[in-house]
Amino acid sequence: MTDRKEYSLAIRRWCGFTLIELVIVVVLIGILAAIAIPQFKNTKGKANAASLKSDLRNLAVAEESYFYENAVYSKSMTDLVFSTSPEVVLSITTAGRTGFSAIATHPASYPLTCAIFVGTVSPQPPATTEGLIGCQ
Repeated sequence: MTDRKEYSLAIRRWCGFTLIELVIVVVLIGILAAIAIPQFKNTKGKANAASLKSDLRNLAVAEESYFYENAVYSKSMTDLVFSTSPEVVLSITTAGRTGFSAIATHPASYPLTCAIFVGTVSPQPPATTEGLIGCQ
């Protein structure tokens, strides 16, 4: 009878995890999360920056198309045939016969701002070279 009792106690002892094993698993999960979450945020920021640049490049193409048909760059976004990415705030700051400038921001990528200028208009910071998108 004692053998049966000892066997029953041995089975009961190995039927679950000990507290230290559970604590180790929780700590390891916490360490992995601490590494992964900042990397995820960084990737999301890079995606928002890419959206800004893409929208500015699409605006430049739409402006050139408008200029080809009207001999003047558009000051209004509604005159242009293109759409922006979700949450991207895009505005044309200067437009006329000699060029245009525009700026783009994204609420999730604040304080990142991107800009472009084309022609003889004054440069729109952070853009410094005509036709190239500058971000800061």
